[in-house]
Amino acid sequence: MFDEVRGHHVLLAPESVMVLNATGAAVLRLCQGQSTLAGIVRELSRRYDHVIVDEVRNFLTRLAARRYLEAGRD
Repeated sequence: MFDEVRGHHVLLAPESVMVLNATGAAVLRLCQGQSTLAGIVRELSRRYDHVIVDEVRNFLTRLAARRYLEAGRD
């Protein structure tokens, strides 16, 4: 969601708020339940010049570890 007060996208969870940069928000918008890492990276590569697979993987892994999203198989 976009937080008007902070002027950034945020990810809300019980007792926590994670402020996202534009790229992080773009990655999360691509997480549709059936999305694969490869599919997310492919779509990001269409939008951005330099997409590093390991950075996307690490970002999603950190979110899954905090239970912001459920990790799937890729």
